[in-house]
Amino acid sequence: MDFLSFFLMDFVKQLQSPTLGFLIGGMVIAALGSELVIPEAICTIIVFMLLTKIGLTGGIAIRNSNLADMVLPAASAVIVGIVVVFIARYTLAKLPKVKTVDAIATGGLFGAVSGSTMAAALTLLEEQKIPYEAWAGALYPFMDIPALVTAIVVANIYINKKKRKEAAYSIVQQSFSEQLVAAGDYPDQKDYPSSRQEYLSQQKEDGDNRVKIWPIIEESLRGPALSAMLLGLALGLFTRPESVYKSFYDPAFRGLLSILMLVMGMEAWSRVGELRKVAQWYVVYSVVAPFVHGLIAFGLGMIAHYTMNFSMGGVVVLAVIASSSSDISGPPTLRAGIPSANPSAYIGASTAVGTPVALGLCIPFFIGLAQALGG
Repeated sequence: MDFLSFFLMDFVKQLQSPTLGFLIGGMVIAALGSELVIPEAICTIIVFMLLTKIGLTGGIAIRNSNLADMVLPAASAVIVGIVVVFIARYTLAKLPKVKTVDAIATGGLFGAVSGSTMAAALTLLEEQKIPYEAWAGALYPFMDIPALVTAIVVANIYINKKKRKEAAYSIVQQSFSEQLVAAGDYPDQKDYPSSRQEYLSQQKEDGDNRVKIWPIIEESLRGPALSAMLLGLALGLFTRPESVYKSFYDPAFRGLLSILMLVMGMEAWSRVGELRKVAQWYVVYSVVAPFVHGLIAFGLGMIAHYTMNFSMGGVVVLAVIASSSSDISGPPTLRAGIPSANPSAYIGASTAVGTPVALGLCIPFFIGLAQALGG
């Protein structure tokens, strides 16, 4: 009972934090019909600065730490990114009115990482005075890239397999038609051209269009969110940016994050309408999946905690990035890699429901869980 009461008290306390307060405030004013607009250019600059700061923090920390300490947490991040896609493939895809390709794309977006959600988690950990490895933010690409690559590969394998089945079925139908023609049941055989050549052409096309993994990785690395964070990481590793970090990036971090949370709250509310265009199961998935994904990562993080002394704060970071869904680099990558998937399904599920759940519920949930277990 002490565990539960402590957890609930801490959970409510964290919901009142400035970071989550701005998110909820954005949703409220959007629901009330406010005409407040923050230009996209400003949001782009804010995201760049936040992720660059996270990258700088990680780069400086990695430069001064033992890389062996990162191996197990990084491996855990890779595993979670891949597993999340297969969870969607074999759960969400099986539900009524949910297309398999849309489900795989949704899994890819939920397996990828939201930089803003990670930034919010790091801020709350600092507010709660929970220590975590400064390089924990560098786990971002270890989960983000495998998730997007896995989703695109799995989706294209499914699409190609479906095409082959349809072509094989066409051959069976054509063979039956030819037998009827030979028996004299149809007057003109020219009305039923052979589809074997079409099938062979399709097979050749499938072979030429096999999924190439490296271009997907390149596309992910060129994404604005990951590029900003990797730039900061490289600068932190190979230069001495401490002076500009302490005088500019670090002091501005929380104020910029509050503005971004306000914008995300307004955007989340505006996206709710998109979910009406797709199956209601996406709403259920978007509420449940962040907790399931986060708990898987939390469990793997606890293994690293007991075997490699990975901090409880680091476990929270791993769980939170697993519960988040990409809101910047993921959508354009999936649009290019899985063009047949419906953006209203995977972007609507992520932005309208998944992101608010991760920010407003999963962050305080996992911080509370870590404090209860660690305390």
